[in-house]
Amino acid sequence: MPGTLDGIRIVDLTTVILGPWASQTLGDMGADVIKIETPQGDVTRNMGPRKNPGMGAVFLSTNRNKRSIVLDLRTREGKDALLKIVDTADVFMHNMRPKVAKKLELSFERFTANNPKLIYCAAYGFRADGPRADDPAYDDIIQAASGIASLQQVVSDQPRFVPTIVADKTTSYNLLAAVLAALVCRERNGKGQSIEVPMFESLVDNVMIEHLYGAAFEPREGQMGYARLLNTGRRPYATKDGFLAVLPYSDENWRRMFEIAGQPELKDDPRFSNQSARVDNAQEVYDWLGEIIATRTTAEWQLALNEAAIPVTAVNSLEDLLDDEQLKATGFWRLEEHPSEGQIRMTDPPIRFKQNPSTIRKMQPQLGQHSREILVEAGYSEKDIHQLLKAKVITEPD
Repeated sequence: MPGTLDGIRIVDLTTVILGPWASQTLGDMGADVIKIETPQGDVTRNMGPRKNPGMGAVFLSTNRNKRSIVLDLRTREGKDALLKIVDTADVFMHNMRPKVAKKLELSFERFTANNPKLIYCAAYGFRADGPRADDPAYDDIIQAASGIASLQQVVSDQPRFVPTIVADKTTSYNLLAAVLAALVCRERNGKGQSIEVPMFESLVDNVMIEHLYGAAFEPREGQMGYARLLNTGRRPYATKDGFLAVLPYSDENWRRMFEIAGQPELKDDPRFSNQSARVDNAQEVYDWLGEIIATRTTAEWQLALNEAAIPVTAVNSLEDLLDDEQLKATGFWRLEEHPSEGQIRMTDPPIRFKQNPSTIRKMQPQLGQHSREILVEAGYSEKDIHQLLKAKVITEPD
């Protein structure tokens, strides 16, 4: 059964995580994704454990459902080959800084001269019309610039990075949404367009949803920062034998929580009586919750809170997730046979479409595995391809 994006071709010149994760999702949805790589390959090919050179664990996590072609874009022949490939595409994506993109002739105008319906998507570190447009941008840089690192001072004595690449992955979702929206728009008006997806602005937008707070008004109505999140009490709580995440949220949740704790009178305490009061007194609320949770075992609390419909869950480690009953029951973990890497573990596409399901159709490619077939599709003859191989403009696996 064809996927939702069956018949759509994506030419992906992005590297690392931001772009490749987005293009993998597009591939899961049925798009034909052509991964353009340098002769050295995507840097993630050498990240993490690996059985064979260029097939590292991080690369395997973000590059299924793709074909790989190597192009040396420093050469005129490489630039021309990219142009011919993009002429066959619906979407072109890159994550080069503006100056680098200009040097490599990766302009919207050049690519749309022969393909006016092309959707051209540039993922930058910073908006291209700002003073930091050509600054290098990686996840740590954007976490620091966007305020995320400073927020960690709530639980630490200094700014710290969140131990996951949150800037790349958040912006990846924005890139995915932008491409899908542009495809819908093109379906309506028949025109392509240029899209800019910046990491810094995406993360500031993300952070300020709740933390703009008092600065949402001019003049300000109080300080910035959502108080409930900015206190040391917001954490998994220690039970007698482990840890639990517990979040009574509604007024009814809290009424039941006080009853289970044997302190029903607290429902009338002005500090706890409604949502606004609990936010204003967040530290006291969390301190009380931490003291109460420490009085019973993990199993006792899970039974009591589940019966009362109060949100609660265990604190999973990375290892725990491999045996999580929800993930196992829904077939989330996939064991697939890779042609060169043997059996590998992957996540199932998390979004489910009933009529046009996302699927895993292609295993992660070796570097340049599809160089020849992609060039044939772009109109190159075997003689032309031989010359490009001889000049090392393209490469194929040994």
